[in-house]
Amino acid sequence: MTATAQLQQTSFIHRYFRLAENQTTVKQELLGGLTTFVTMAYIVVVNPQILAQAGMPPDGVVFATCISAAVATLVMGLYANYPIALAPGMSLNAYFTYSVCLNMHVPWRTALGVVFFSGSIFLVLTVTRLREQIVNGIPECLKHSTAAGIGMFIAFVGLRNAKLVVANPATFVGLGNFSDKEVQTACIGLVLTIVLMARRVHAAILIGVCATTLLGILRGISSWPSALVAMPHASSTFFQLDFRGASHLGLLEIAFAFLFVDLFDNVGTLVGVCEQGGFVKNGKIPRVGKALVADAVGTMFGALTGTSTVTSYIESAAGVAAGARTGLGNILIAALFLLATFCSPLATAIPAFATAPALILVGALMTQSIARIEWREFSEALPAFITTLATPLTFSIATGLSLGLICYTVVKIATGKLREVSVLIWVLTALFILRYIYLVAE
Repeated sequence: MTATAQLQQTSFIHRYFRLAENQTTVKQELLGGLTTFVTMAYIVVVNPQILAQAGMPPDGVVFATCISAAVATLVMGLYANYPIALAPGMSLNAYFTYSVCLNMHVPWRTALGVVFFSGSIFLVLTVTRLREQIVNGIPECLKHSTAAGIGMFIAFVGLRNAKLVVANPATFVGLGNFSDKEVQTACIGLVLTIVLMARRVHAAILIGVCATTLLGILRGISSWPSALVAMPHASSTFFQLDFRGASHLGLLEIAFAFLFVDLFDNVGTLVGVCEQGGFVKNGKIPRVGKALVADAVGTMFGALTGTSTVTSYIESAAGVAAGARTGLGNILIAALFLLATFCSPLATAIPAFATAPALILVGALMTQSIARIEWREFSEALPAFITTLATPLTFSIATGLSLGLICYTVVKIATGKLREVSVLIWVLTALFILRYIYLVAE
């Protein structure tokens, strides 16, 4: 390639992704993308392990996980220009396996059909801009508190992965055992990453993850990958979904559950990451409609290839913290997911304790949004507090947001500020209350 051609290509990349406008560089974006992938690479192994319990072939699910994540992440990067990666959602794959397939005895092929239909509904809601109105209609106090709640949530996950926080029958949670080599290694990685971030090293999080992994190998608590290449086996799950079985009226409840959980988990994650990256303008997320298309397309594609619902990943905040501001890094993330279909042992060689410091510190950074909440205004502070507290304690972004929104409506009524409650908030509050009534009735 000639120097002129290279210059034109670089210029096109800068224009398409608006790098100058977002005050970023190609190097910074690729570093952010790599950081995001490293932090969420665990899904390549965890998702097949969970779905295998529903009777699905693990090899096929590995392929479906990687290919659906690559496609959805590309749509997010190229169409919406946001540094947010997508993959099969953790809470949704658990619901797919344990509630739908095991408890309700729905065959996994039929369940995949239901997932496809739910993805289609996602797309219709997005095209009609209903989902966009929901995102933009969330009050400011809930947007800021959602970001803070997610920060505490992923920091707690990081502490758990590092075994710094463990279950305790007397106090529910307690301090881990510092004689455990994994705890020691995670603490060393955490200190190293803190020092690098304090010194404003752009690759601090990525260096911390890699250094912690290497230290774990040297200490004998993790190992090098057993193989470099593993051929994918797509045929076992590719186009294996049962549309006829999924169209049964009795499965509408399952479709609604997939819709509900993904809608608000995705909205919560989107709001949280966009708050972290400073993308929210005048209380709204620009191009949010385009961003919401990504998970709908990813979910439909994932169901066709053989995996549960695809959603935005909060681990994207690690990439944002590393400097990602546009969708350019998503191209690298997608490429790495595609590579992982052949090199899954490499992608999964990074242990949980090595990514724990990244999650803890990204969580700490995300809680900065608490400062933007009007704490002196009771009708704004209480819903924000409920959202921030409920998200990590219930281990659910959707639950935290729903409880906060119900509280917002109640406290606005109590303080005589009905005009601040929009029609959308009234509708969502009613739906949330009905949801909890339904759960109690069960």
